[in-house]
Amino acid sequence: MFGGHWLSFDRMLELEPGKSARAIRNVPSTLDIFDSHFPRQETMPGVLILGTMGKVAKALLEHDGGVWRLAGGGAIGFRQWVGPGDQLEISVTLKSRSEQEAILSAEVKVDGKLVTRARKLRMVPE
Repeated sequence: MFGGHWLSFDRMLELEPGKSARAIRNVPSTLDIFDSHFPRQETMPGVLILGTMGKVAKALLEHDGGVWRLAGGGAIGFRQWVGPGDQLEISVTLKSRSEQEAILSAEVKVDGKLVTRARKLRMVPE
């Protein structure tokens, strides 16, 4: 996996430098977050989905050099629950980039259905 235990993705599917990236993340039932986050309906927290989008954005930006981190997001919508056994397909698109920040948009789909969209992911250099 790329990144931390909870904020990661499993495999990069496509990377078009300076433009976009697509990756997948499998959501195993063994994630210990499921022990406490809605135990009757195991649900992946939205902040972890957002963090995973940030990791894919980071991989896209760092392909061209530098070290980046997620600094914020805007216009984020969650449309459907994500739980154990789901496979997330994360797509990020670079909208603008300067030395001080990069702005991207991102979508997450499960089985072709949109589950999360961030119209703005703000990344800054570390």
